[in-house]
Amino acid sequence: MSLKTETREKLKGVSTATLCTALFKRGLRNQFIQDVKPLNPALPTMVGEAFTLRYIPAREDLNPITVFQDRGHPQRKAVEECPPGAVMVIDSRKDARAASAGGILVSRLMMRGVAGVVTDGGFRDSAEIAGLAIPAYHHRPSAPTNLTLHQALDINVPIGCGDVAVWPGDVVVGDGDGVVIIPAAIADEIAAEAVEMTVFEDFVTEMVLAGRSILGLYPPTDDQTKVDFAAWRGKTGR
Repeated sequence: MSLKTETREKLKGVSTATLCTALFKRGLRNQFIQDVKPLNPALPTMVGEAFTLRYIPAREDLNPITVFQDRGHPQRKAVEECPPGAVMVIDSRKDARAASAGGILVSRLMMRGVAGVVTDGGFRDSAEIAGLAIPAYHHRPSAPTNLTLHQALDINVPIGCGDVAVWPGDVVVGDGDGVVIIPAAIADEIAAEAVEMTVFEDFVTEMVLAGRSILGLYPPTDDQTKVDFAAWRGKTGR
């Protein structure tokens, strides 16, 4: 099931915080990737379907630097096959002692139209990546090549990233707070609900900044809040 254009656009306008609440309402408590942050928080919200790469611990006799001479090396292959509009999600076992990728590979992903890249490890050339026009999320900078500790093994298989299970095709959303994974089967309904939640939260924020108490407002337990919200929507066209 491919991500609908209208769903993608809806998700670009909502926060990962709101999405996490919508997911929690459906019993999904562990969809926020732990301990990753954006290299450039000023970039627009990242949205795309997950295309995955899995690393295992490197074994020295199988992972010398010469493996990169193989054009079918899984890391290189993943960079060339990740579809435009997708988000590459890398399972680096939460180990940032060696890089998951660097500036050249992320630049290639950008030029191929990939929507973003996420690792629970680290990127080398992190300052360079921060200046690129592609959202990138990692735990921390890491200079050593991935070969020193990571062995690329599988492409587009279920992985774990930052303690979250990620299946190929899951919907990945990233903003200034971090990255959330939405199961593909419920992406449309989660996006629609998150848009409605955002409208209400914008109303609440406006009321709070005008001096109103949150009691009875957030959550809207007072009937007057619902009346006021309906009037606000009519006035603002939202």
